[in-house]
Amino acid sequence: QVQLVESGGGLVQAGGSLRLSCAASGLTFSSYAMGWFRQVPGKEREFLGAIIRSGSSTYYADSLKGRSTISRDNDKKTVYLQMNSLETEETAVYYCAADHTLHTLVVATTDKDSTPGVWGQGTLVTVSS
Repeated sequence: QVQLVESGGGLVQAGGSLRLSCAASGLTFSSYAMGWFRQVPGKEREFLGAIIRSGSSTYYADSLKGRSTISRDNDKKTVYLQMNSLETEETAVYYCAADHTLHTLVVATTDKDSTPGVWGQGTLVTVSS
């Protein structure tokens, strides 16, 4: 069974940091680009960033540039999202997703025809003031 399971969510104070993990199973992890997204209740899902299969290159949305890092460990079949300087507006459910192509992840929230192959169930991050 193909599965992505996010963890590491919880309550953090504004200005704080958090590292989310996404563990994959049932798929050849190193064959997939991985992406992170978030969704605030009542709003559209937002693309945050993605990492290529080898982990040697990453792509970030403007909202995360400079204060977040996406990394992966192919041996552990896990991708990470390190977020710093969190703001209360970033309270959301955070999702990881997998697809064979980075492009599909990058445009997933803007192109209806681009749907990542696998989604996690999400983990809630609450940023308090």
